[in-house]
Amino acid sequence: MKSNRAVIAIVAVNLDVLMFVFAEKGSALEYGSILRGRGLELADAGGQVRVRINMGSTGEVVMRLFDESGTIRVKMGASKDGSGLVLLNDSTEVGVHLLAKVTGTSLKLMNKDGRERLVSP
Repeated sequence: MKSNRAVIAIVAVNLDVLMFVFAEKGSALEYGSILRGRGLELADAGGQVRVRINMGSTGEVVMRLFDESGTIRVKMGASKDGSGLVLLNDSTEVGVHLLAKVTGTSLKLMNKDGRERLVSP
């Protein structure tokens, strides 16, 4: 009988500790956390990388979005000179190329047949 009481007491203490730990972690997550590093990858359930964010050798930051086969479909970057966005079509050819740089802003639209349209202020 004494051993049952000891087991129940230990279980109760463990549950209290777990509840305290989860309550603390929950409140920390509620206020947000900072994740810091040189790169980040998000993978799908099969382990295929679908998003990659990393720093380039000259200080620029680049984010790439991949389709389920690992092909880049979106590329976005930022540096001290400005930023850019590239949207790729099913043949991995540029469909939309948007640049916002110190030297100016441009938007290039391209069809699969090779026709281009440049929009510039």
